[in-house]
Amino acid sequence: MSSAVHQLTGAAWITDPAALAVLDALEAAGGAGCVRFVGGCVRNAIMGRPVADIDLATLLEPVQVTAALEAAGLKAVPTGVEHGTVTAVSGGRGFEITTLRRDVETDGRRAVVAFTTDWAADAARRDFTLNALYADREGRVFDPTGEGLAAAQAGRIVFVGEADQRIREDHPRILRFFRFLARYGRGEPDPAALAACAARADSLATLPAERVLKELLSLLAAEDPRPAVRLMAATGVLPRVLPGAGDLSRLDGLCEVEAAEGAGPDPLLRLGALFPATPAEVAREAERLRLSGAQRDRLIAAAGREPDLDSWMSPRQLRRALHILGASVVQDRLRIAWARDPRGAAADDWRRLLAEAEAWSPRSLGVSGADVVAAGAAPGPRVGEVLRELEAWWMDEDFPSDRAVLQDRLEAILRGLGGGG
Repeated sequence: MSSAVHQLTGAAWITDPAALAVLDALEAAGGAGCVRFVGGCVRNAIMGRPVADIDLATLLEPVQVTAALEAAGLKAVPTGVEHGTVTAVSGGRGFEITTLRRDVETDGRRAVVAFTTDWAADAARRDFTLNALYADREGRVFDPTGEGLAAAQAGRIVFVGEADQRIREDHPRILRFFRFLARYGRGEPDPAALAACAARADSLATLPAERVLKELLSLLAAEDPRPAVRLMAATGVLPRVLPGAGDLSRLDGLCEVEAAEGAGPDPLLRLGALFPATPAEVAREAERLRLSGAQRDRLIAAAGREPDLDSWMSPRQLRRALHILGASVVQDRLRIAWARDPRGAAADDWRRLLAEAEAWSPRSLGVSGADVVAAGAAPGPRVGEVLRELEAWWMDEDFPSDRAVLQDRLEAILRGLGGGG
């Protein structure tokens, strides 16, 4: 392997005892230097970003990795043995270990691989240069492509080798390019990568909806995904994965509202902002992307218009909406409504309404069917009718909690209905 090109300093994960236990186990079987940290942890350390997952690359083949881990008393999970991946469990955490590989055959979605001991060959099959970086236990960084370190330092998302070839090998790399652009990109995007993504956009039709959804939500979780989404639209990628997305202003507005609130990204609601506006259209998009039931229901509810929420609504009207819809639905609808004019004169009103919605405590009528029967109603459909009328009055009166007042109203309703029969 080529000489080190950089020295990591202050990367706590390099001295993490759980990670070192995995390195020790593998090096006991394969010798010093048979394993390196790879990919995201190295990239993020260079870029000054938090590191979540620690992945490793090794010269050892999966059966050897498994034997080495078990000999050291660590658990080995065969998470992707056919592609050379074993997950070590150390310190209660998972460390993905993959044998160095080269592609033998690809069809755009799956690859047949052969194991290798050539670090450069392993780097050559990776997606972006800033992901083809390796580091040893001393923090020395190796850059087989010769371009990864500079790309990470500059925030350039550049395919390894020829962009079109990388995409033909693995079609989801189109979506990965825009996701990485949103999360890590700085400056002007790579023209060759954009051209290749545009030329191969039709290949996205072969991807499972679940994979598309995962990539979209990850992209939309970036602090500001708007430049990447606009590039997806300009290259023809966005219409392939979200045919209903046209007007991007709703996403623009929602991102501005989140910033005005000081709130973190809400990727699912951002996805909903890219959907067409009506509940029926949202339901169709949710079905096409295979959203979970909870995800689908949330976005359909957020797209609803009844009761209408306006910046000038009174506290009483807001409380009524909160009781009918629930706090989470109201908050979603308020943010979407505010996003139509995020910098407008009503911004303070929207902010106030959201604060009241976040502080809302659900109210209970406190009257049951048994109470209605005790007041003189005969058991049966009439009980539900009385409860619905009582609740409507209770909301109109702004949720009185006085039990005597509720009892008086209950009796008045029964008299108005001609008794309890």
